[in-house]
Amino acid sequence: MLGRNVNVIILLVMFLFVLSSGCAKKSPYPPEVNKALKIAGDNRGELENVLSHYAAGDDSLKLQAACYLIANMEGHCYATYELCDTAGMHVDYNALDYPDYKTLKMAWDTLEALHGELDFEKKEKINDLETITADFLISQIDYAFLAWREKPWAKNLSFESFCEYILPYRGSNEPLESWRETFWEKYKNIDSNMKNPSDPIEAASLINDDIKSWFSFDPRYYYHPTDQGLAEMLKNRMGRCEDMTNLAIYAMRANGLAVTSDYTPYWANAGNNHAWNAILTPDGKVVPFMGAERNPGKYHLANKMAKVYRKMFSKQKGNLVFQEKKQEKIPRWLAGKSYIDVTADYVDVCDVTVTFKQEVPDSVDIAYLCVFNSGEWKAIHWGRIKNCSVVFTDMGKDIAYLPALYINEEIEPFGAPFVLRDDCTIKKLEPVKEKTISARLVSTTRRKQEISTDGIAKTFLSPGQEYELFYWEDGWQSLGKSVAGDKPLVFDGVPAGCLYWLVAVDSDKEERIFTIDNGRQIWW
Repeated sequence: MLGRNVNVIILLVMFLFVLSSGCAKKSPYPPEVNKALKIAGDNRGELENVLSHYAAGDDSLKLQAACYLIANMEGHCYATYELCDTAGMHVDYNALDYPDYKTLKMAWDTLEALHGELDFEKKEKINDLETITADFLISQIDYAFLAWREKPWAKNLSFESFCEYILPYRGSNEPLESWRETFWEKYKNIDSNMKNPSDPIEAASLINDDIKSWFSFDPRYYYHPTDQGLAEMLKNRMGRCEDMTNLAIYAMRANGLAVTSDYTPYWANAGNNHAWNAILTPDGKVVPFMGAERNPGKYHLANKMAKVYRKMFSKQKGNLVFQEKKQEKIPRWLAGKSYIDVTADYVDVCDVTVTFKQEVPDSVDIAYLCVFNSGEWKAIHWGRIKNCSVVFTDMGKDIAYLPALYINEEIEPFGAPFVLRDDCTIKKLEPVKEKTISARLVSTTRRKQEISTDGIAKTFLSPGQEYELFYWEDGWQSLGKSVAGDKPLVFDGVPAGCLYWLVAVDSDKEERIFTIDNGRQIWW
């Protein structure tokens, strides 16, 4: 009898538990906000204080803004870096210990001679969800709304544009600091100096003129990879592109200007990468500029771009990281959750279809399109493989590309390189069977080709320097070495119709790839 009573009691307790669970008060917040609150762990209370603060008020848009920030906060952080050798061992180095870039580079070369190849590795990651305070977030939201509602050039911006381009409290992975009040006060009377107080371009130009007067670019900061916060920038008054764009974002978002940072991960016809600012006008125009350097309408990008992406605060569910795929690992620049493709805002584009001749491995369903940058093929866009074919959307024209796969965290060429012509047709760069040419080479990079008085093409090669010529066929194949004199280098028996690369022996591999057309080097 006792056992039966115990069973009844257990069933009753279970029934009451289910009943109470079913009647539990549902969260008033969207699922993405609830997910963020859960991830926040011990910092959940700070975020709930923000939500409660605005829920108790009479401004429903501010509550929506708070939900927007919290729902998209995952992944945003302050990141620090340290210099390491190939074994992962820390190497002491501070870029600002050197008076100029030349001295810094000499010291860097000395360190690499001693330790081998060096690179910066992420040291610490301080996640916003786990550390941000209610006071900080409330202040950021209130000042953002103040600028949006009071500045004459901001009043026609939609709430959606406000959330993405004015409301976010950080520019990249810098330390969290209260910058809005600083720049609101600094530029609060700027509209009184404007010809047209409703013109965001004029407002941005006036603010940027002031920034230019006290902040400047310094290449030493390429070797100071941790993004600066406002306090550090105010102290040092110099930085790299990332710092310059962030500074413009602070000053302009604080005053209701929809400013963001656009970037190309890799130039398509040069080494390195670049980031710059863009301002979005209420009528949908995108106007590029460079914080602390060039104003909107007066800034021109120097090199060709295969892809341009824009930093966003919100998660972009169309990005590769959110897609179902067979491969877990993704090339670094394409693994982000919060960027969008804005290439078509900058250059004419084409969709490119690549069909593979060889069989695609069963473990792979994503392919990449690469540009040649600093001696390597770098993935710049992705597409899903279907029936041995893949479409790459919105690619910049008049650029050389290479299709590839990503296997064991390495780019694996998969198919012949090609040039995407201006008319969106493809010219494959493959050796023509049994046809060779004599290549007369005058440079390793794009130059204005000139003819000397004796009718011989002027050379830009260094006399006495040894060069090696490569052509592409399933990888770089050497055609031998030759020492330059005062005339063009001549290589005989060169396979025709393909892609070439002339490299100075022991160089930094910044030389550009080229084709040969009617005896002339055509650069890519």
